[in-house]
Amino acid sequence: MNLNVFIPQIENLPYKQKYLKSDLLTASFLIEKKENIEIYYAAHNEYVNRKARILIVGITPGWFQMERSIRLTRKLLLQHTAKEELIKEVKRECRFAGSMRKNLIEMLDVLNLSMYFDIDSSADLFNKKDTLLHTVSLIKFPVFVKGKNYTGHTPQITNSELFMKYVHQTYETDINPLDAPLIIPLGKAVEQVLQRFVKCGWIQEQQCLFGFPHPSGANGHRLKQLNHHKAELIKKVQNYNLRYKSK
Repeated sequence: MNLNVFIPQIENLPYKQKYLKSDLLTASFLIEKKENIEIYYAAHNEYVNRKARILIVGITPGWFQMERSIRLTRKLLLQHTAKEELIKEVKRECRFAGSMRKNLIEMLDVLNLSMYFDIDSSADLFNKKDTLLHTVSLIKFPVFVKGKNYTGHTPQITNSELFMKYVHQTYETDINPLDAPLIIPLGKAVEQVLQRFVKCGWIQEQQCLFGFPHPSGANGHRLKQLNHHKAELIKKVQNYNLRYKSK
């Protein structure tokens, strides 16, 4: 799905400080619907950083990212921003936006990630050193089940033909083109899919920080879970860095 398809719909929106679900969860932005599952467009997964050394993979954007990405796109269109710059800016501002980004940075710092990628803090990945980073969700567009953000369960991604169609598209557009990045899956639902990729030979197990918890604020045990796997995950980062430097 391409931004060009949705530019007319976005341009038809009145610019607001914040959109309501009634503004955006409409037929104009609906990509696909099946029973109680609805998939809508969001504008922040258009740009792919093929030079990235770190790939963070989520489940699917939520309403917060959808609203913010379309609102920012509307603003940039009003400013006549060139498309290439627009998709980069929307990606930069909206990926894992909000408390999830804050939690994610905190968790990456627990693993001392900055030490192995010559940056001051993991926060640099989201600003001055974002050339090191690519982020994507397995399903690149917001998924709502009975009107609520999809969390990776009910149905499980791997049990859904609909979801796996989008997962395979994401592999082709955002994972396969990258040159063996360090892959950080956010939670067990993502990990389950990436384990399938490993079995297919599409990615290598050594690339993946399996055991990294989901950074959502709803996961109150994330730091405890992270500390449980901390030594193993740090060793993986070290080994990845050594392999990368020896290439």
